[in-house]
Amino acid sequence: MSRTFQAIKVSDRVYWVGAIDWELRNFHGYLTSRGTTYNAYLILADEITLIDSVKAPMFDQMMSRIASLVAPSEIRNIISNHAEMDHSGCLPRLLQMIKPERVIASAQGEKALQQHFHWDQKVQVVKDNESMVLGNASLRFIETRMLHWPDSMFTYLEGDNLLFSNDAFGMHLAGTERFTDQIDQTILRYEAAKYYANILLPFSNLIAKVPGKLASADLKIDIIAPDHGPIWRRNPQQIVQWYIDWAAQKPSAKALVVYDTMWQSTARMAQAIVDGLSRDAIKVTLMPLGAFHRSDVATELLDAGALLIGSPTINGQLYPSVAEVVSYIKGLQPRNKIGAVFGSYGWNGLAISHLENHLKEMGVELVEEALRVRYVPDQQALAECRAFGSRIGEKLLASSRGDS
Repeated sequence: MSRTFQAIKVSDRVYWVGAIDWELRNFHGYLTSRGTTYNAYLILADEITLIDSVKAPMFDQMMSRIASLVAPSEIRNIISNHAEMDHSGCLPRLLQMIKPERVIASAQGEKALQQHFHWDQKVQVVKDNESMVLGNASLRFIETRMLHWPDSMFTYLEGDNLLFSNDAFGMHLAGTERFTDQIDQTILRYEAAKYYANILLPFSNLIAKVPGKLASADLKIDIIAPDHGPIWRRNPQQIVQWYIDWAAQKPSAKALVVYDTMWQSTARMAQAIVDGLSRDAIKVTLMPLGAFHRSDVATELLDAGALLIGSPTINGQLYPSVAEVVSYIKGLQPRNKIGAVFGSYGWNGLAISHLENHLKEMGVELVEEALRVRYVPDQQALAECRAFGSRIGEKLLASSRGDS
């Protein structure tokens, strides 16, 4: 077997044997501008064990890395922390090739693997906080249902104090750097936030409980090894604290203004509103949808305290790009936002009413009456837009301070 690709050491007994996907740009609707990795890990214990696998097209890359350490046929156990196809797609081929003694998953994982592959493979089910001995090494399994699938679990390697966290604490980021301390902090935080905002945000109530669950299991964690992106080998508490903060969704003094425009009228309104919002204590981000992807909007919304959306009316409906981003954001279930809507129209202006209803359904507190302008805004209308932004800015500052 080819040894073109080399395994990378993570700890005394653990090696990264995953794959780098430099080309990926779309992950179920999320723009992955920097590609991704599919992380698999080999534990060189008495019973050699593989933690997760890779997307089917990346099979040869993973097998090459494994072969740089051991003959793949020596693998005794395969643990599936998460059955999604980017981590399990090559499993049938892998099992046919190496014939391990055990495939291990949570109860929900066993069902998910069966429903994916419709196979005769027996899967050993492990329970929450169950242990498994690999000869000279010991594992513990921590169920983390809905992070972000029902089958999700963590696997913890005793002694190495290493947590294999599947889709938690990761990011979509391709690169030759395997560890977070090798990467610029600005990129690291942005990509971690983008991943959280677009994949994990709907499960924030559950995520908020994870640190406590890990503490109650008395796990000392020195390394966090996720299934996407770099490995946290120094200060893993950093990403845990980021998750605690993001899960809380505490309002901040940041306003996000999102819009699209047909003949630049809604764009002029948006620019005037931003001018009214702007003040020293408020950060304002303006995102015209002709230039920004929905997943970038979701990322900026993660730490925003106010959401303002503008749309022209077309055939009595929202402009298509606005309808798309609203539908996408609604599914992510952001909390603790104030907001308002605006837009230009020709004859019925129904898009504005639709927008108000969507924001109400999201739980956004509407703090201003919708702002409508017929056709092209004149100077008086633009002055009203500035005043609209200014009033929302005052309310945003009060909200971020926790004023009643």
